[in-house]
Amino acid sequence: MTPKLEEYRAKRDFEATPEPAGAVADADEHRFVIQQHSATRLHWDLRLEHDGVLASWALPRGVPRDPKENHLAVQTEDHPMQYLDFHGEIPEGSYGAGSMIVWDTGTYDIEEWEDRKLVVVFHGQKVRGKYALFATRGRDWMIHRMDPPEDPTWESPPRDLVPMRASKGSALPNAKGWAYELKWSGARVLVVNEPGLTTINDERGADVSRSFPEVRRIGRALGAEEVILDGVIMSDGGRDSLERRLAAKSDSTIRRIARDQPALFVAFDVIWQAGRARWDEPWTARRERLEALELRGEHWQVPAAHIGDGVEFLDAARKAGVDGVLAKKTRSRYVPATESADWRTVSL
Repeated sequence: MTPKLEEYRAKRDFEATPEPAGAVADADEHRFVIQQHSATRLHWDLRLEHDGVLASWALPRGVPRDPKENHLAVQTEDHPMQYLDFHGEIPEGSYGAGSMIVWDTGTYDIEEWEDRKLVVVFHGQKVRGKYALFATRGRDWMIHRMDPPEDPTWESPPRDLVPMRASKGSALPNAKGWAYELKWSGARVLVVNEPGLTTINDERGADVSRSFPEVRRIGRALGAEEVILDGVIMSDGGRDSLERRLAAKSDSTIRRIARDQPALFVAFDVIWQAGRARWDEPWTARRERLEALELRGEHWQVPAAHIGDGVEFLDAARKAGVDGVLAKKTRSRYVPATESADWRTVSL
């Protein structure tokens, strides 16, 4: 057994896991890989080819974009070179169980490499520039971007937004340039996602993430996508079930309610994505962004929207027994904390 991979091999049963057993390589080409690993917690694994193996760190919040931010990097065991392109499902019961994809790959230059500090320059598809990794305590390290931000206009998503509200109408507009959706009954929320951190805020801006653990797992589907989604959380138990969750004092009570009356997040708008506000874009463009996220899960979904005959849609909604219909101008912008005539609800 090769000493460099002894810890790696000791943690795994290679008859149960598809991971490579591997061997130490003879030459270094200074390649790297960052894998998105949906294990017990979503994180990103950074691996640097060095001295015949892959020196490895787990990054709970991913790679920082800005030199003002340092992210935790937990040093893990060296991995074999074959892990450079490994992806797949590590079975339940195995070390690191969960799904793994290759998130970024490329080469890097070494400017400094010591036992407790290194400085490297990444040449990846997503990650580029000079970074330092330095030890703080035990296996805890930090990763720091040394170069200026690659995109200086990039901004982190705000956490104090209040949703736009629809005006109430007595009749459904039935004209060119309108889209129609079902009106969903539940708790209006904004879901804010950044790498390794997903927050659910109610319509007043309060953090209610703790109350909806099954919805918060949407972060695994969104991965490193930095986005704010507008939508409604519904429950099998209706409004009473949602209010009991929000009032619950203990996590065990919330888990019991979630098991008996699970919640569903219905996403209907993207108002922030990839470092900038999207609310000045027309509804049609934001709708395309939403559909491109391909959010289909047990506890989240994107409902259909209909562009065309409003009367026909209203008749179908009545037959379905829903509470109402929401009409939106296809060119409408999103104006937070306002009531807009460009969105109109009609109760049935």
